[in-house]
Amino acid sequence: MANERVLDVRETIKAGGEPFDDIMQAVRELAPGEDLVLLAPFDPVPLYGVLGAQGFSHATEALPGGDFQVRFSRQDS
Repeated sequence: MANERVLDVRETIKAGGEPFDDIMQAVRELAPGEDLVLLAPFDPVPLYGVLGAQGFSHATEALPGGDFQVRFSRQDS
């Protein structure tokens, strides 16, 4: 399994914040071969296109309680 960086944005969203900048910063800081694992309170469908355009694929898992875990991986790694 690849190395991963976990970013949990559930509390940010719950507090009314917008985590997009934090997500994009985490993507910029990924090491080669490192995946971003995002925890969110909803399926972050708009990110699929944004990160797909940057060469990332995604695997989405619905978690108990209604949250989602999405693994973003570079398609070339």
